[in-house]
Amino acid sequence: MEFNVEKCKVMHIGGTNRNFRYFMDQKQLEVVEEEKDLGVVFTNDLKALHQCTAACNKANRILGIINRTIVYKSNEVLLTLYKSLVRPHVEYCTPVWSPYYQKDKLLIEKVQHRFTRMIPGFSKLPYSERLKRLGLWSLEERRNRADLIEVFKIVKGLSGVSLKSMAPFVNQQATQRP
Repeated sequence: MEFNVEKCKVMHIGGTNRNFRYFMDQKQLEVVEEEKDLGVVFTNDLKALHQCTAACNKANRILGIINRTIVYKSNEVLLTLYKSLVRPHVEYCTPVWSPYYQKDKLLIEKVQHRFTRMIPGFSKLPYSERLKRLGLWSLEERRNRADLIEVFKIVKGLSGVSLKSMAPFVNQQATQRP
């Protein structure tokens, strides 16, 4: 396979990385601090802030379009539009980039906050009550559920990832006291 050298890049990860220069076909590869691959933004500090921001921006743009264009704002119509057009942007590939910092989690949750306030008669209700009435889970609960499903698939051998590659077990005999 031939590589297109113009499209190849280097990302130095870690504080102790020596930041070597890399070459292909006598051309130095471009050094980047951020790169998007398969729709997920990766940064050299491996933090999810840029991915969270990008996902929230897309989701909020779509929420704005829905709010401006939909005249008949019933629960069913808005919920269907939210689940099909908005939520996929904030849940895409979350096992890869799931936010760790509270500020990132809150940033993503604000998308669902905004949606639930769009429904007529719901804007004054507490967020937990809006979720309950709409039959929704918080986005953090949905990410936790997705992580648990992924772990289940790995343990049961239903995933392309093998359990042994993730957690090598030491095969020692148990010691018992007489």
